[in-house]
Amino acid sequence: MSGAEEALRAHFGAGPPDAMGVAVSGGSDSLALLHLMRDWQDEGGPALRVATVDHGLRTEAGAEAAQVARLCAGLGVAHDTLRWDGQAARGNLPDAARRARYRLLAGWARRHGLRDVAIGHTADDVAETFLMRLARGSGLDGLAAMRDRWRDGGVTFHRPVLTLGRDGLRDHLRARGVAWADDPTNDDTTYTRTRARVALAALAPLGLGADTLAATAARLRAARTALGTCARRVAEEIAHVDGGDLLWRRDDFDALPDEIARRLLVAGVAWMTGRDYPPRGTAMAAFLGAARAGRRMTLQGCVLSAVRGHLRLSREYRAVAGLRAPSGAVWDGRWRATGGTGRATVAALGPAGLRACPGWRAGGLPHGPALASPGVWRGGTLIAAPLAGWENGWRLELLRGLDDYLDRLLA
Repeated sequence: MSGAEEALRAHFGAGPPDAMGVAVSGGSDSLALLHLMRDWQDEGGPALRVATVDHGLRTEAGAEAAQVARLCAGLGVAHDTLRWDGQAARGNLPDAARRARYRLLAGWARRHGLRDVAIGHTADDVAETFLMRLARGSGLDGLAAMRDRWRDGGVTFHRPVLTLGRDGLRDHLRARGVAWADDPTNDDTTYTRTRARVALAALAPLGLGADTLAATAARLRAARTALGTCARRVAEEIAHVDGGDLLWRRDDFDALPDEIARRLLVAGVAWMTGRDYPPRGTAMAAFLGAARAGRRMTLQGCVLSAVRGHLRLSREYRAVAGLRAPSGAVWDGRWRATGGTGRATVAALGPAGLRACPGWRAGGLPHGPALASPGVWRGGTLIAAPLAGWENGWRLELLRGLDDYLDRLLA
């Protein structure tokens, strides 16, 4: 068994899934992954199904997907092409394409009853990402190596060749006589990753090649995991949820090292907003400073305040003032109203809701969090405000509880 085969099987351990999806673009990394997985299938490994995502950004992409389909037919593996209209994307196109890719793959996997999907990222991707984030001034979390697995959309994504170099995988393909497609954007220096790839090649003679940087990133990942574990243990002792807000005992918070305290705040913002990316370093430094001083501050639609011996993280009213959802649906990504009769709409209480519910203080929420809390409306009339002490037959379910927050500290 080759080193590449050993590395791939070691990723899955003694209990690999019975069936897996494989994302194959037609590039060398994903094609090598496909052949390694196909060899394993012949020896009792998971049954395979392949997907190629056509992002609609290059005219060649359709032909490349068709070539992957022909290759899969020759290997006896089912293949599907998933299409995304990339022309409709705005802003950061690479990020939009990445998000669309994983969204499409997760949906495809669920449709075919697959709980696991393998992605062909390599040690070179780790090294390139390390350089890109180093240029942005990232700290330990940003410089740490890519995750080798994660869950998204009910599917576990795997990077089983993350410890292997691209050159070695290409040698594997050459030995089989398999050709791969080279994405022309890999030579376009308007893309940050392309510039990182060029810089990586220039650094190699200094001993700073992909293997070295990937190993450094892996050590930083181990440190990040240790810090996350420590932060989670602290949070289990000093954090609790109240009416959809997150609270930390202030005396205990003040005694924490900055790095652990920062992690509690970063995870809190992510838990409350559902955002994938943390605030920028300078913004988080200011947020931590506000927490230390007990000063009110807003960040990414969240409000930090000091109340009765606690630091309290609440939703900012302005961030949810325009949100509406029918009862039974999810509001603000984390609340669902059920139990009442008839059709109704969930929206923030706001000033009008508080006026319509004069006993709102009985719910125990401070004024700001009460403004941003969900109420149940029919037309312009408030018919229930469960967090403000007026249920009127309705219930509010918080879809992300304390356990979800604690898990964020390890994500």
